[in-house]
Parts: sequence; C-alpha cells; structure tokens
Amino acid sequence: MEAFYTLQGEGFHQGRAAYFIRLGGCDVGCVWCDVKESWDAAKHPLITIDDIVAAAAAFPGRLAVITGGEPLMHQLDELTTALHKEGFETNIETSGSSPLSGHWDWICLSPKKFKAPLPEIVPLANELKVVVFNKHDFEWAETYAALVHPQCKLYLQPEWDKASVVTPLIIDYIKAHPQWELSLQVHKYINVP
Repeated sequence: MEAFYTLQGEGFHQGRAAYFIRLGGCDVGCVWCDVKESWDAAKHPLITIDDIVAAAAAFPGRLAVITGGEPLMHQLDELTTALHKEGFETNIETSGSSPLSGHWDWICLSPKKFKAPLPEIVPLANELKVVVFNKHDFEWAETYAALVHPQCKLYLQPEWDKASVVTPLIIDYIKAHPQWELSLQVHKYINVP
C-alpha cells in the first residue's frame, strides 16, 4: 500500500528510525482501524521485492517494519530474506490471524477480538501490544499475556480516539499490574507518519 521512512512511534522500538512497509489487504476489520484504506489489497499496485528493498536501502536506518493491513495475509519469506541481505533488522506488526511466514528479528503481536491470533503464533511473540478500547480489554490482554513466553514484553496502548477516557484506566492498571508497560502512539503526537 505504501512505504515511508520515519520513527517507530509505538511499542518496544519506539523512537528508532524505521522504514515502514505497509502491505495492502486485511481480513480482520477492526472498527477503530486508522488505515482502513489498506483493507482491499486489489486497490494497491503490486511492487517487486527488489523495488521495495531498493527503496528501503536508500535510507540510512536499518530497521524495516512490515505492517498492514494484516501483513501475514502475504507470504513474506522472500521479502524478509532480501531485507536481511541488505542489512535490515526485520520487525512485523501483526494480529497473528494468518499463518506465520518470513524471517523475523522481532514479532509484535497485537491480537484482535475481531479475528483471534492462531495459537501457534502467540508463543513466538517478542512483544504483546494490546489496544485498549474499553475496560473489558484488560481481561482480553491478560488472556494473551498468559500464553506468551515469559520474556515477551507486555504493552497496553490506548485506542487513539478513546485515549482521553482509557489512558487513565491504563495508568491505574499498570500501577496495579507492573508487568505491563504503556505504549503511546508517539508518531501521532509529533505529526510524523
């Protein structure tokens, strides 16, 4: 769908220079999705892997973040292999609802109630990032926190349009459950993509 060089705005790698590769296509359909234009893959032109990697390599940062839509709707082995050959660290942001492909240095799993992650993906997550839309999402978060490996980083992130309501709830929750950390969408505060 698009690609751009910016700062990673959320989660464990927040603040790092990163080249984002947003793939078209999503069958999860979150009502609060901020890139609904990514859902229909047919609306976006196909680009060769060589062209994607060449565009990424034009920038000095060597963190590539594959996101979507839902990036695992695509077979990602060839893309991640090509990125690794150019010296990139590969990160994926996924709901985990499609089979895993690609060779990843970091897997950010963001499970969604609309289409749950596949059980085999959950223990592979390096980072669990749960978007909090309402107070019931804390129980949802704990369900997945119990399934990830013990070294997995745990993040609660307010849904952008509900942030004024849910951020105070998240702060109180983290104070009571310090295994969790706060993830904010810093890129939206500093007005970068």
